[in-house]
Amino acid sequence: MALYESNLKSLKRIGKGKVRDIYAVGDDKMMIVVSDRLSAFDVVLSDPIPDKGQVLTELANFWFGKLGHVVPNHLTGIDPETVVKGEDEKAQVRGRAIVVKKLKPLPVEAVVRGYIIGSGWKDYQASGAICGIKLAPGLKQAQKLPEPIFTPATKAESGHDENISFERMCEIVGKDVGDKVKAISIRLYKEASDFAATKGIIIADTKFEFGLDGKGNVVLIDEVLTADSSRFWPADQYQVGISPPSYDKQFVRDYLETLDWDKTPPAPKLPADVIARTSAKYREALEKIAGKKIA
Repeated sequence: MALYESNLKSLKRIGKGKVRDIYAVGDDKMMIVVSDRLSAFDVVLSDPIPDKGQVLTELANFWFGKLGHVVPNHLTGIDPETVVKGEDEKAQVRGRAIVVKKLKPLPVEAVVRGYIIGSGWKDYQASGAICGIKLAPGLKQAQKLPEPIFTPATKAESGHDENISFERMCEIVGKDVGDKVKAISIRLYKEASDFAATKGIIIADTKFEFGLDGKGNVVLIDEVLTADSSRFWPADQYQVGISPPSYDKQFVRDYLETLDWDKTPPAPKLPADVIARTSAKYREALEKIAGKKIA
């Protein structure tokens, strides 16, 4: 059963993102419920993708555990079902919610690119650079970069996120925090990419989000290395010069690109086969990377 939007009466809702519903748990914690909503080109589609929220939650929790030695994260370990009331609410949060520490989120997205694709490819075609980082001439679509690059963006509650330079990011969050976020992000990407490679998956790029605790320490928050925040490519089907097939929502993006749609709300309806195949892509990514299946 797909969950398009949660409705928890026992907790106060304090936020709603493109995919996540956020509730207060006491004064210092929050519950994040990951719905089955899907956002493409920063527009929330009206069709939920079954199992998507559970897949994202399972995959993020897997990576939080695997990369915990690199940076602390916002997880509390509290079972979400213990802080809601009634079987209906327990069913809404089961397998798709986490209880986290309430931190001060940084107003930027920390994007790391190991391959040239997506908006980075478009920027490179236009200017030979991505977020002000000059790259060698003659690179092809989906080509691996010599070293991963850090290309931050501003976060948008609605509408399109905007790529910015690292210098601009440091103006927003401060040089010390900016340097830490960049170093942590590149290390996270490299370690995750090395692991995913052993599972036959290329992580082309990903975005991280961070917050600050009461002592000013950088903490990893939100989701991490999921099919919504990353591009996962099957290594055995990868080739330079095309947009490779993927385990993420690129499948939906590619379908939407075939339509006469200006990428502003409302989004077109998705055909049943696109919904089913997208759900299968998400589940396959979880199984390949974490060895888990959604029951």
